[in-house]
Amino acid sequence: MKAIQVAQYGQAEALELKELADLKPNDDQVLINVAGSGINPIDWKILSGAMQQFIPLPLPYTPGVEVSGTVAAVGRNVRDFVVGDKVFGFIGITGGYATQALSTPDRLALTPTTLSLQEAGGVPAAALTAWQALHEHAGIQAGQKVLIHGGSGGVGSFAIQLARLAGAYVIATSSAKNHDYLRSLGADEVIDYTTAKFEDSVADLDAVIDLVGGETQNRSWSVIKRGGVLVSPVSAPSAQKASEHGVSGKNFATRSDGSQLAEIAALFTSGKLSLEAQVVPLTGVVDAVKQSWAGHTRGKIVLDVSAQAES
Repeated sequence: MKAIQVAQYGQAEALELKELADLKPNDDQVLINVAGSGINPIDWKILSGAMQQFIPLPLPYTPGVEVSGTVAAVGRNVRDFVVGDKVFGFIGITGGYATQALSTPDRLALTPTTLSLQEAGGVPAAALTAWQALHEHAGIQAGQKVLIHGGSGGVGSFAIQLARLAGAYVIATSSAKNHDYLRSLGADEVIDYTTAKFEDSVADLDAVIDLVGGETQNRSWSVIKRGGVLVSPVSAPSAQKASEHGVSGKNFATRSDGSQLAEIAALFTSGKLSLEAQVVPLTGVVDAVKQSWAGHTRGKIVLDVSAQAES
């Protein structure tokens, strides 16, 4: 198999394509011939070395938390998938930037028919993050008003669509160049964070989904009504400020969940969810990770792994 390896923490230049021994599933695993692997912020946060205290990894390691592809083999205890199935999943914290990947079946679902097999690799982590932020932590309901910071990114673009499907009134922040895109996803209002303060435009919100953190999160307390909630997978909200404003502050780590992913796949297949994906070859991983690291990407960047597997 071929895989991107990180021998030392640092910059994107540390990513190198290597030839490794083929993987073999244990009794409880699924072996996937990878077609696509999405790039996510957690990938370059780990690469930078900033996460060593929380996520200690032996070097070298292969980045990538999500994949799509074809089932190549299954362990003897696996009943949910068979060889030849097209699957996608949030497989764990590493292992995705490779022509082969291993996963337990509970992390996988069949891919939606409306996406290419490569594009499907950009869905699991971001879509599950948006789903869990809205439904598990914000408890979003029809008729509520929600503000989504960072609406044009992978998580934000799914959060807008899922909040709209839940019947919420959706407000999102982004630069002006992405406003038409956010409206096409279902945003009722868009705010250009580069020219306006969102707190001057909105108030009495039921929920804020914070995908930015920092000062943006600090300024969000004032726009949430008492009893509302601020949810952030990026950084833990201040318990003191939450108490002062009479709201809840929640931080969470995304959970891999094949059942939720199957529901998300069904929404894609029915045309209720869409993905804007920039698909790049695995050999372009350095530039792709740099682009994600710089921020302000639209939708998802996905590595096309299948072409490398065939070479």
